[in-house]
Amino acid sequence: MAPVVVVAYQDVSIFELAVPCEVFGVDRSDMGLPNYDFSVCAAEPPPIRVKGSLFTLDTAHGLEEVERAGTVIVPAWDPHGPKGLAALIEALQAAHARGARVVSVCSGAFLLAAAGLLDGRRATTHWMYASQLTRDYPRVKVDPKVLYVQDGNVFTSAGTAAGIDLCLHLVRLDYGAEIANMFARRMVVPPHRDGGQAQYVDLPLPASATADGLSDTLQYIQSHLQEPLTVEELARRQAMSPRTFVRRFAAVTGSTPHRWVLCQRLLRAQQVLETTDLPVELVADHCGLGSAATLRQLFHRQLSTSPQAYRRTFQGESAKEGSATPRR
Repeated sequence: MAPVVVVAYQDVSIFELAVPCEVFGVDRSDMGLPNYDFSVCAAEPPPIRVKGSLFTLDTAHGLEEVERAGTVIVPAWDPHGPKGLAALIEALQAAHARGARVVSVCSGAFLLAAAGLLDGRRATTHWMYASQLTRDYPRVKVDPKVLYVQDGNVFTSAGTAAGIDLCLHLVRLDYGAEIANMFARRMVVPPHRDGGQAQYVDLPLPASATADGLSDTLQYIQSHLQEPLTVEELARRQAMSPRTFVRRFAAVTGSTPHRWVLCQRLLRAQQVLETTDLPVELVADHCGLGSAATLRQLFHRQLSTSPQAYRRTFQGESAKEGSATPRR
């Protein structure tokens, strides 16, 4: 596996730097998991001062590490500061030109944008900085509602913990879903949020659902996706009028019931494609999407890929061996 390199610079954010170190730099061979060739390199002469001047860190590696990397990761960058470091920008451009994966965590997207690597691409960043990224770099197609985005060999993630989601996504690309899930289990984090191991993740289960009394209904939806689910039926279960239910649902989830159900069906389809060899027609039926044509249209619209292409990319070893039924 080609080396993974994370870049450190003055006032680097501790968490965003630590995330790739935790995912790619820890020895998990005791669990039979693969290890990465991983290093931290300095874009400026060390010692590197972390954000808040809490401490400094040192590394023997400079930007020459980027020249051999298959994956280059930049942590958060101050969006109100300079556009970037000239040597780092050149290193990122060169890495991208030779086909390396270039990855940003949180506001590190501003560095990729400064390097011109996000021009014409879909990308994300911390929601607090999404408007500024759009203003500063109008050629970037900023989507502030997702956890992470893959556009070709350029990857961007939203704020802080979304960097974990993106790094685990990279592990899935390298070794498959089963290995990525084992990485997540060792880290004691979800292997994916809301079930979707995909290029774009949206609509996580809202933390306020329990407090607002929708938890049972949302769980009912997720366990009955194969069945027709109408607003009238869901409102009746919630003991509300359809109009009141739609209003309350939007307040809690930020979505309409129809869109939320459709998202859950898409995420279930992704799980089934990853873990079974069921034909696309049966996958669509299992997820309540009715037909293979509907499933294909949904994948194309939401993920810019086909169900079969998604399966080839993300399917784990258990599916390759021929699982006959979907896992729940």
